[in-house]
Amino acid sequence: MAGKHIWKLLLTVMIVAFSVSYLIPLEDKDFSEYLRGASDSEEFYELLDRAETRMAEEDSVQSVYVGLRDIVTEERIDLSQYFPDINLDPSLYNLDKKNKILLGELKKRSEAKLKRGLDIAGGISVTLQVDPAELENVELGERREKLSKAIQIIEDRINTYGVSEPVVRAVGEDRIEVQIPDMNTKDNPDLLDSIKKPARLDFREVHMTAVPGRDPKPIGYTAMTTTRDTAQGEFEETLYVKNIPALTGKYVTRAVPVQNELGGFSVSLTFDDEGKDRFGAITTKLAGRGRLAIVLDGKLTSAPTVQSAITDGRGELTGNYTQLEAFEQANILNNPLEFSLQIAELYEVGPSLAADSINSAVFAAKVGVTCIAIFMLIYYMVGGIVALISVALNVSIVLGILASFDAALTLPGIAGIILTVGMAVDANILIFERIREELREGKTLKAALVGGFQKVFSTIFDANVTTLLVSVVMLSYGTGPVKGFGLTLAIGVVTTVFCALIVSKMLLELLIENEVLKKFTMLSIVRNPSANFLKYRVPAFAMSWSIVMIGIFGIYLKKDSILGIDFLGGDEIILQYNERIETSDIIVLAEEQQLGEVSAQYITPLGSDLEVLKVQTPFEQGSIVVQALQTAFPSAGLEVEGENKIGPSVGDEITFNAMMSIGISLALILLYIAFRFEIGYGVGAIIATIHDILLTVGVFVLVPGHQFTAPMIAAILLIVGYSLNDTIVVFDRIREELQLRPTTKLREVINIAINAVISRSLLTSITTLLAAGSLLIFGTGVINDIAFTFTIGILTGTFSSIFIASPVFFWWHKGDRRSVETSHDVAPEYEWQAGSKASE
Repeated sequence: MAGKHIWKLLLTVMIVAFSVSYLIPLEDKDFSEYLRGASDSEEFYELLDRAETRMAEEDSVQSVYVGLRDIVTEERIDLSQYFPDINLDPSLYNLDKKNKILLGELKKRSEAKLKRGLDIAGGISVTLQVDPAELENVELGERREKLSKAIQIIEDRINTYGVSEPVVRAVGEDRIEVQIPDMNTKDNPDLLDSIKKPARLDFREVHMTAVPGRDPKPIGYTAMTTTRDTAQGEFEETLYVKNIPALTGKYVTRAVPVQNELGGFSVSLTFDDEGKDRFGAITTKLAGRGRLAIVLDGKLTSAPTVQSAITDGRGELTGNYTQLEAFEQANILNNPLEFSLQIAELYEVGPSLAADSINSAVFAAKVGVTCIAIFMLIYYMVGGIVALISVALNVSIVLGILASFDAALTLPGIAGIILTVGMAVDANILIFERIREELREGKTLKAALVGGFQKVFSTIFDANVTTLLVSVVMLSYGTGPVKGFGLTLAIGVVTTVFCALIVSKMLLELLIENEVLKKFTMLSIVRNPSANFLKYRVPAFAMSWSIVMIGIFGIYLKKDSILGIDFLGGDEIILQYNERIETSDIIVLAEEQQLGEVSAQYITPLGSDLEVLKVQTPFEQGSIVVQALQTAFPSAGLEVEGENKIGPSVGDEITFNAMMSIGISLALILLYIAFRFEIGYGVGAIIATIHDILLTVGVFVLVPGHQFTAPMIAAILLIVGYSLNDTIVVFDRIREELQLRPTTKLREVINIAINAVISRSLLTSITTLLAAGSLLIFGTGVINDIAFTFTIGILTGTFSSIFIASPVFFWWHKGDRRSVETSHDVAPEYEWQAGSKASE
């Protein structure tokens, strides 16, 4: 094997191995069984047996995790002696903290790395209540504003990368519901602590002379105790700390976990301008003679001596943190709450999607993948095998990287992966169609491979860079599912380029050089097309924009009914029952009786074996839906246990950020295309993308039975990516043909370019429609809505790249190719000019 292949093979193996390592195990292992396999100590097995006995006999011990934790805490046992292969921080002396970290690491290793979302696997639901005393004198409008801000802060704490997909929304006027996917509190009893901490940070003066136990308490000071872990054990120190802080956490603009020179961890702080001045003043006052207490949530964490004035606007929290604690503390300080929260209710919740919806989606995905594989194998034969290997590696790498971010696989995430698969298949189709063109020119297979990859590079590069710009903007400005989709898309773009230009090329080179592939046989869907596409540009343009206008009018007419509970909120009813009803039957009943959007989910209060049914409906529809259920299912014995008004899970900020992300993305794409191509191309791409979004949304609204839900944000973002990819492929070919045909009119060049890529466009549409079509046919509920939206997006994306983007580009330059060339500072030289120069 040549050296040029070895490095590619090694790099591919390393990346795939890294990704697969994060995907194993694929399913959660029983924690007790995992522990027995992770340790070979008989002494530890006895501890484990005792923990299992406690769980069976004591109601307060709900899991092996809790039982084991309680035993080692009571008997002061160091668990690390039974797991010598797990490296813990050597500076960690506190036994309880050490055991907690070790148990957490063992629990994490026993779980699947790639989590499943609330819609697929369920999770836990906790209702947090604001202390009524803290809202007693707050006006209703201000109270709602504070609650809305708290919702965003809690989501930011849970959903750092935007891929955890929690549900966070208001319930009533003083409560917040938080749903966390694929999680339980039996094995994660400390899970909720970091969610509800207010993160009140104070910097306070320590009295310079008075000492507790020796001197009376000075006026304006409080005795506070801090604990430090040392090799000799815990060391406690009590100090007189001033009641009024010199500086609070509201002046902190950024908190970052850092590692010091001794290997320990702390939290570095950056202050705003006012905080910088305040911190500089207090440290100047105490420099060389006093101590500054760091108080977090009313607890003294440390009190370092101030050696010198600190005037650069930076500080540091040194509280004997572990690495995990430093990261958690930084996250909390970056998202501080104004008030404390108490747990009012705690439930385990089932999947928000009905079991048959999940099963149908899995079946539809299998059908779609199988159809794509069969099509690629029949159409491209050996090339199809190469493409499938490349796409399979691509998806594995994407899933592995997502797992490294602790992602939860939900419908929006799956939508991003679908787009990745579409881009990956499209990249391989582009490669194969370019190789076909090179072979038609009479080149050898090896030369056709080289020429094909050389010519396809700019197309794949530009198409994916524009998509990457979209994803970076979503990551920077998006929140919630928008940010998660952006991360999935960004990873997918990078892996697609890698697998297409490295993996696929390496496999084809190996097959050709080793004479395994002597002839690149493939079918042809369109032979030598020569259609005059621009001839139909005016009627096609007018027809599609007419549909867009009708759709916009339909949106206006249905503005009060097109948004679902995710965007508007609604009624939430808790029902007791004697006989379980399938959630899919409830959804079918709601559709048949036109009761609006209704979702049903079974939940179990923690500490109770009594399962109840939670039904969510539009506002003022709760009692109507309950009555319909009681009439349709009399044997179920449904009785109302409670009723609430819930807020939207997709708040105004998420919606605004999604729209802003699209707007900024389009502006950046215009600049990029103007730089890489020319401004006319950019205008065409932007107008085509806006057209595709409006047309898809319009058709979605006009077709009865569809409502906008949270996953629809991902579906619309999906269309943006697909539309841009399709348009760039056409524009790249127009640019190439302009260079190859210096005397041909612009109209003819555009027609030649479209005819050259029409086969690729049709093939990409077919393969992507196979995936979307299978979900549309076999999927149900919101899965069907996403598939329907994506199907429209595929058709409009293909249509717009030919009949919207290209005509706009043509009109922008008034049909004159010299305008294209001079606007890019490349003066055209025609044959008659060359002849005249020669004669001179």
